Amino acid sequence: MRNRPILVVDDERNIRLTMSQALEALDMTVSTAVNGEEALHKLSESQFGLVFLDLKMPGMDGLEVLRRIKESWPRTRVIIITAHGSIESAVEAMKLGAVDFVQKPFSAGEIRDLAKQVLAREDLDEESAADYRTLIELAKRHITDRRFGAARDTTRRAIAAEPGQPEAYNLLGSVQSLDRIERQLELLCPYLHYTTTDSGYNVRTCGAYMDRLVLGPRLLHELCETENHLHCEYFLNPRLK
Repeated sequence: MRNRPILVVDDERNIRLTMSQALEALDMTVSTAVNGEEALHKLSESQFGLVFLDLKMPGMDGLEVLRRIKESWPRTRVIIITAHGSIESAVEAMKLGAVDFVQKPFSAGEIRDLAKQVLAREDLDEESAADYRTLIELAKRHITDRRFGAARDTTRRAIAAEPGQPEAYNLLGSVQSLDRIERQLELLCPYLHYTTTDSGYNVRTCGAYMDRLVLGPRLLHELCETENHLHCEYFLNPRLK
């Protein structure tokens, strides 16, 4: 992972140039893409360990690019680039599998430090991890990989190492919430992908969850593995009636 190149995706030329120069100082190979379509094309041709991805771009937006990356290249880590005041969108991206986000404007040092932190996280070993900070970083990697059981256990080890640190307790609460929701969905409907659902939107519903499951801003057929979701025994959409 550490030896794989980094891809910077942003429609602003100055941003691409600044980030490329900052990351090349880490002795890393850096490629760039001006939009989501070009980014997905480059990902299909080469293996990248890390992608810096702008949320707001012409054409395919960053969230859609992120969704496709996580579907086709789940081990590729994605850091979101977001404008000031777009924290909600960045949080949404974290739910979809982004490992972190950085706000514009940023410094070259911030970009380098963030890249080093994410890449170093990939080298962490479960057996040798003992100190608080290492355990927290390892737990975050488990969350990205949706290994919630491992994330929960590792976070508890971090709490045991330094009981006075609040970050570990907050992280444990998030892990337990994600794990509980995913288990519920797996039991209720075997066809839905939790990674792209969000209860904050009222777009489509599915009868798997007492006719109350609300799915995210994407169409249900993009979330459901059934060949024809309209005929699925779980499906329900009052708007079609």
